[in-house]
Amino acid sequence: MAELVYPPVISLVKSFWKYLDLQFDFKGEKNVPRKGGAILAINHVGYLDFAIVGTAALPAKRYVRFMAKKEIFDHKIAGPLMRGMHHINVDRSNGAPSFVAALRALKNGEIIGIFPEGTTSTSFEIKGLKSGAVRLAMGAGVPIIPTIIWGSQRVITKGLKPNFKRQHIPVTVSFGEPIRYQRGDDVEVAEIHLREVLLAMLRIVQEEYPDSHVGQRWAPARLGGTAPSPLN
Repeated sequence: MAELVYPPVISLVKSFWKYLDLQFDFKGEKNVPRKGGAILAINHVGYLDFAIVGTAALPAKRYVRFMAKKEIFDHKIAGPLMRGMHHINVDRSNGAPSFVAALRALKNGEIIGIFPEGTTSTSFEIKGLKSGAVRLAMGAGVPIIPTIIWGSQRVITKGLKPNFKRQHIPVTVSFGEPIRYQRGDDVEVAEIHLREVLLAMLRIVQEEYPDSHVGQRWAPARLGGTAPSPLN
């Protein structure tokens, strides 16, 4: 597959990170497979999550193909870039074509990035998961790498004013150990298990986060923050 767009976009993104002076802490990079298909199942707290997780996977010499909503592909600037990087267009009114495209990519050895909550969590807690990541893993026979990102919501996220000041914001990405669900496993049980793994990982990342959560709008109420309570 020709990679004419991804490399220059990465260069631009790295320049943006340098401008923001984000303090990255990437954990568990060894869990990102160096070859073969896999799914990164990622919690979703901010609009830059895909770009940051994609950056965190670069030491494994892998490009992540993200599943993203159709509206992004319809944008006159973002759309051509998304297609050029071979990300996968998800039409929420008709998900079958995107599922087939992702299944094909996984069987061809690609890493697919999925936000199984389906949307950004305004509470910054992990919402209920959609079944797509588990069903794709079972169908393609590939592992799921549970992935946690934390701190990106301090830059730009839903419901908060963007903050593009150079404030040395810590941002953590943690890749967990691969999980394999077998074809024929109970999908609902697998979803519950995946969410439990993500929840446990999130709590560890939050405990190790260098800045206090108390009184912060970007932090969940559980940690003393002032974010809205979870809806589910």
